Amino acid sequence: MVTWMSMKHLDSARARLNCGKIKMTEKSKEADKGVTDIEDKTFWSKLNIKEKCAYISSHITVEPMVACYIMPCVLATLATQNLNLEKACRVNLGYSNEVCDALTARNTVNYTKEEAEVQQLVASMTIWKTIVQSALPAFLILFIGAWSDRHGMRKPCMLFPIIGELCTVVGLMVCTYFFYELPMEVCGIVESLFPALTGGWFTMFMGVFSYIADVTTVEMRTLRIGFVNIFCSIGIPIGMALSGILYRKIGFYGVFSISAVLYLIAFLYGFFKIHEAKRVSEKTASKTMCSFVTDFFDYKHIANTFTVAFKKGENNRRMKIMMLMLVVMVVIGPMHGEMVVVYLFTRYRFNWDEVNFSIFSTYNMIIGMIGTALSVGLFSHLLKIDDAIIGLMSSASKILSSFVYTFATVAWVFYLGPIAEILNGTSFIAMRSMASKLVPSDELGKINSLIGVSEALMPLVYGPLYSATYAATMRTMPGAFFLLGGCLTFPACIIFGWMYLQHRKEARRNSSRKSSVYKDTHPGLAITKGQCKATTNGTSLGVDNVAFESEVHKF
Repeated sequence: MVTWMSMKHLDSARARLNCGKIKMTEKSKEADKGVTDIEDKTFWSKLNIKEKCAYISSHITVEPMVACYIMPCVLATLATQNLNLEKACRVNLGYSNEVCDALTARNTVNYTKEEAEVQQLVASMTIWKTIVQSALPAFLILFIGAWSDRHGMRKPCMLFPIIGELCTVVGLMVCTYFFYELPMEVCGIVESLFPALTGGWFTMFMGVFSYIADVTTVEMRTLRIGFVNIFCSIGIPIGMALSGILYRKIGFYGVFSISAVLYLIAFLYGFFKIHEAKRVSEKTASKTMCSFVTDFFDYKHIANTFTVAFKKGENNRRMKIMMLMLVVMVVIGPMHGEMVVVYLFTRYRFNWDEVNFSIFSTYNMIIGMIGTALSVGLFSHLLKIDDAIIGLMSSASKILSSFVYTFATVAWVFYLGPIAEILNGTSFIAMRSMASKLVPSDELGKINSLIGVSEALMPLVYGPLYSATYAATMRTMPGAFFLLGGCLTFPACIIFGWMYLQHRKEARRNSSRKSSVYKDTHPGLAITKGQCKATTNGTSLGVDNVAFESEVHKF
């Protein structure tokens, strides 16, 4: 299930597509000096409003399915968390209806001890639940991407996660029906096992991104990505805004039923409306289950993927890739950790109910969208600020917000936190952009797979860490886990700073090299620094990072 940090998950997923698949196109077309982007913009600018609407309507493929997948994920989050809290109180701990009703109504003045015990029990379950949700997808994603590339099959990667989420909400309805017969731990198993076995969020978006790259032309790929982003942006705020209200009005059965219907719509749409792109696969489809399993779990594909990280190259290529993988861990890790306990924190610190939390989540998401647009549009596109500097500012924004969240004793101060971390989401874009410039086109899929594995493993580490921290400090300093996140993010600042210094050194070296080549090919003519720099512009979107280009594209 997705929580209040779902927008950041989405930012990471969008960045993977924008800076992976699209950068592959950019690199392959650098010799044409940006002709692709010019054709894209020229084509779109010549269309009138009616023609634009007709084009959008005729080219919609995965977008409705993505919206119908994201919306119930967000919608059912609060209901699931409240179901765990209710079962912990009434079933596991055996408190009376008077106590549990008071906790549900947030009348906790006389029941602070009971509230703390309930939350500690839920937090302890979150530890092993997070392990299940993270370990299996991290293992499977190593094979799923390679299998999908070999056979040209994207639909299973998109449909199986939907099936997993559908089974989850159906199982949660069963847990609700047998409320007193099934303890809280059964809900945890249902909530974690089905999505884990089917790949979850990571597999879904990997399939979506790969499918978009398969079915779109080079000229219109950027535009199609915009359509996907629009539908993703529609699903999250609707789910956030309605989650608390619907839970209060129609309860567990109503929320889970609506989620199940949306998942079913997403599955049927994907099954009947989405068609695999016609392409030649490396192998024919396996005819038996045994041969399929052997082909799917071929360890050689893992070995080929990991060689990317340890392959030597110019300009400290191997070190940069390893440092970027570390950045992925320290940036995404705190996000996964916070999402596990932040709802419990707001209940305990501010006595919030589900409606208050859904309002804050919607507000937080909107602020994050504004910050991302500001960073990408102003800092990157207009001001041409270096990717590493953008990542540094983003990490610093996260560290600053950790102090605001930790020491907020009233709700309005807590609402200042999203403003303090308004730039935090752009760290995903920065690190994806740098990673895409480190490898040639035929290795982009592998580097994205490594980053995806790093992301999938982070809940396995940070989820239990944050749950244990919150359970241990809840009575003394409940916001301590925010400070923990700020401390764990600090290494990202150091790495981004190192990346920037490396870029400056290599940019000067490349400038000198280009100047020498120019003089050799144009005897008697001089080249200025401005002319040399101009030769590198026009082929990259946003920031001109010469140092992070692949060796195969060096001058």
